[in-house]
This record gives sequence, structure tokens and C-alpha cells, in this order.
Amino acid sequence: MLATTGWTAVHRPEAGVSPRAAALTVWTGARFEGRSLPAADAPARTVARFFAGLDGAQRARLAEGHPLVVGNLDGAPVATRYRANLLALRRAALAEEARGHDVALTPADRATAVRRAHRFSSLAEPGRQILAFDPSGGGLVAEVFGDVDEARRISVIVPGVDTDAVTFERTQRRLTAPVGMAQSLYETERAADPAGRTAVIAWAGYAAPTGLGMDAATGRMAVDGAVRLKSLAAALPGDASIALFCHSYGSVVCGVAAHELPRRVTDLVVAGSPGMRAESVAELHTSARVWAARDEGDWIADVPHLEVGGLGHGADPVSPGFGARLLSSAGARNHTGYFEPGTASLDNFAKIGTGAFGSVMCATGDGACRAGISGAERD
Repeated sequence: MLATTGWTAVHRPEAGVSPRAAALTVWTGARFEGRSLPAADAPARTVARFFAGLDGAQRARLAEGHPLVVGNLDGAPVATRYRANLLALRRAALAEEARGHDVALTPADRATAVRRAHRFSSLAEPGRQILAFDPSGGGLVAEVFGDVDEARRISVIVPGVDTDAVTFERTQRRLTAPVGMAQSLYETERAADPAGRTAVIAWAGYAAPTGLGMDAATGRMAVDGAVRLKSLAAALPGDASIALFCHSYGSVVCGVAAHELPRRVTDLVVAGSPGMRAESVAELHTSARVWAARDEGDWIADVPHLEVGGLGHGADPVSPGFGARLLSSAGARNHTGYFEPGTASLDNFAKIGTGAFGSVMCATGDGACRAGISGAERD
């Protein structure tokens, strides 16, 4: 089975074919029980119709035969995607474990393989809900907390630089990684509204810049990330409203995507933002409410908020002229503290995520950031 689903590419990186690309090639030429398979980039509704014609056992067999495709297939039932991705992660962990013992590789490459094997094994633990997984390159991954099928409100964490499959979660400095951020937000939302039907997604579904070099200073990688983010928002099941929580370079991704996001995205929240590649909320051309927060000690404040010749990301989202709703982030520390329990930023994020706009704390100490929101209190 490994040979027929593209996994040989994991063991033979010199072939220059990524595991995902190999799997897509097999999928394109395959049939399932006499049926043509939908294109991997088919609209979510087309994919949903295909899976609606399969029973549970058939869905399981398809997931087992093509895990790297089914696990990332917008429109496929989320339970089927979870099943496919757990299998894909286990296979990827075995492949990386083998690379970790391959004496033909450099010590650095073997060490990287060992780290990837450990991370993939962790992500494949029973009970985890992995919505997307691609081991190619640095790796892409997304994880769901809560029941996304039944949720009325969905929050999505969009992280910034140095995010890949290995750094998707951390044991040390847990709340600086997407998994820790999402867990913290989900727990706070559940505490704020125990009866509410909410879900939170930790989304590392785009290739993020490494470090603070040229890639982080341009919008090139944000453009690809925006395409993937729009696809995610459009394909989530049901009709739940969506709030995006965009940290650091993630806010660049959200800014580039803003004008094409589906209307179900009701809130864009940026924290520690270098800019959204726009000079104002109006230039984002979005129907979503735009919120912004920045801690006083966040070094991002010292980054020039401008765009010249493709470098830089535009105006400062917390500047008065930008027009965002300014949130209090009291208690947050520096650039990575916005999801720490006990901070005003995390409390505000949870209120936005659960729709409790009337109790959001504004940075200005009044009710200015709540103005114009139906049902919200005003001071």
C-alpha cells in the first residue's frame, strides 16, 4: 500500500517528488469501486456530493487507500479526514524514523528526521482531530478542538513566522505555538460560555517565512497562505460564523485574504501585527469586523509600518487612522503573550469567539471598539 499512495517519495527524497505530489498523481489516475474520483481541487460541494454517496465502510477504505489526499480534501466529512490524517501521520512518522537511522544522510538531516518523527507521532495520538496534514517541505497541519460539525461559532488561529509541522506545538513555551494558542482559546471560550457550541482550529496550513528575513518583509508567502485560508473558510462544514485570530505575520495573510473571504467570516482579529498590506480597514474590502491589539512591550511596534517597493506591510493596524476596533491586551507580555491565561487579550478573544461583544474591553477604556455592533453595550 505504501508504494501505491506516494509514500515511497518519503524514503527517496532525491527523486524530487514530495509525498503529497506523489499521492495526488496516484489519486488522479485511480478509480474507487468503479467510480471516478473527484479532482483534488474540485469545489467542496462537488466533493461533498461524492462522499454523500458512500457508506461509512467505503469512506474508511478510501481514507486508508489515499490518506494524503482524503485528509486534505475540502468537502470530505471531517471524521473521514481525521481518520485519513492519523494514518498519514503514522506512516510519515515511520518514514522519518527510518531516515533518522540512515547513515547516508548528514547528522543534521538525521536529527531533523528524528524531530519530525517525534512530532508526527505526537500528532497521531488517539483522540486528536487533525483536519489537514502534508509532510512535504516543512509540513502543513491543522487541528480541531471541539466539534466543528456542530459548532455555531468557529475560531481559527492563523500563526506567523517560524511555523511548520515541527513547531506546530511545543512543550516549552507552549502558548507561543498554534496548538497551545488554540487550546488556550478553546478552554477560555468554554469557560466563558459552557453551553455554547464553539470550536477552535489551530491552522498551520501555509508555508510561513523562516525568521525575520526577506520573506517576512514581503507579501509573497502571504499570497499563497491567503488562497489556502480562503479555501479553509469556505469549506468548513455547516453555516457557523468564523472568527480569524491572526498573529504577527499571520495578520498579513489575513489582510491579503480579507477581500475574498466568505461572508461567514464575521471577525478578523490581529495581534502583534506588522501590517495587513492595507492603509485602512476600508482598503481591506471586507464585511468582517476588524479588531486589533498590541501589547506595550511588543517589539513589532518598532517595525516600520509602511510599504515601499513590495517591502513592508502597510499601515499600523492599531493606529487611529487605520480604523480597526482597538482591543485591550493588558497583561500580555511582549510579542508572544497574547494567548496567556489571565490577559485581557485572551479574554477579549474568547468574547469575540463566543459572540459576547457587549463585554469586550477596549484599549481606550471606553466602549469605542464596541460601537455599531448590534446588542453590544456602549459606555
